[in-house]
Amino acid sequence: MIWESTRACPLACVHCRATAQPDRHSGELSTDEATELMRQIASFGKPSPLFIITGGDPFQRPDLFELVRRADELGLHPAVSPSGTPTLTEENLTKLHEAGARAISLSIDGSTAEVHDAFRRVDGVFDWTVGAWQTARRVGLKVQVNTTVYRGNLRDLPNIVKMVQSYGAMTWSGFLLVPTGRGSQLDSLTPAEVEDVLNFIYDAGDYIPSKTTEGHHFRRVVLQRRAIAERGGDPAAELGLGDLYQELTADLRRAFEGVPTRPRRPPMNINSARGFVFISHVGTVHPSGFLPMEAGNVRDQPLPTIYRESELFRSLRDPAQYKGKCGRCEFNAVCGGSRSRAYALTGDPLESDPWCAYQPADVG
Repeated sequence: MIWESTRACPLACVHCRATAQPDRHSGELSTDEATELMRQIASFGKPSPLFIITGGDPFQRPDLFELVRRADELGLHPAVSPSGTPTLTEENLTKLHEAGARAISLSIDGSTAEVHDAFRRVDGVFDWTVGAWQTARRVGLKVQVNTTVYRGNLRDLPNIVKMVQSYGAMTWSGFLLVPTGRGSQLDSLTPAEVEDVLNFIYDAGDYIPSKTTEGHHFRRVVLQRRAIAERGGDPAAELGLGDLYQELTADLRRAFEGVPTRPRRPPMNINSARGFVFISHVGTVHPSGFLPMEAGNVRDQPLPTIYRESELFRSLRDPAQYKGKCGRCEFNAVCGGSRSRAYALTGDPLESDPWCAYQPADVG
């Protein structure tokens, strides 16, 4: 359950799905309305859904600590996803933890300030974010690191993985861009490059807990790689991986030479509307923050009812309704492709994910 508490944010990131603005929207959920939303989330039952307060920048809401405290009292164990700004002070991070936040997620889109700050379009963001990363862990918060994968940082990915291993994080998530909002202006990866990146993320899982966001075919890659490893095969040859994979993996092995491997983190089998829901700053309910189709509003209807009964959500949970090769694919129950990317590029959330290179039944 991800709640976009505000769209206000002082950054101007080149990929922003929300096209965030400097000022808060007058129609944002109030403190009491947000509390009612959290009650609705808690009503899903135990174990409580994972609840993340995101934005924009949640620190632009003066009631953030109160919201976290109320979420904790409802048993939601909230996480917060702030922007990399000067608000990430030790005082604020300590208050978050004391209010009941268990974790934060931070974005690192380059291993240097030059790469990262160019993406965020504000100087100093890299230093603020890295400082917050270290501070958060010191005050008792777990940290997830998110990296938007785009053409400008492809060759930097092994360095980012090494950085995550050095500083420590509970998870690293490689976000495969959905071309919506400002992100629609970025140069897209090819499906073959996406396959190379997903297999690189799999290899990174030898050293750090790795996963993907809007890279649902990573679950297919995990199954393929496991099968190939069991028979001692060569994944690059069997899966037809390209030069990008060879380069990234070679750099990864050099960076981690002599470092022992770790147990893998199994990927979560969730997708838009399937184990996942997004609530906007004004209360509208969506299958994902990157899929702007509306299923209802929590001001008018309880969230569990929208999630369970909405025609949109029910269709997205049914692989039999997927079209094209996603509908034929033997992996569609554990992958399903990015419904958000399908919608962004075709206008139909049930169409095939255009960034998937896999052809059904390629690997028996």
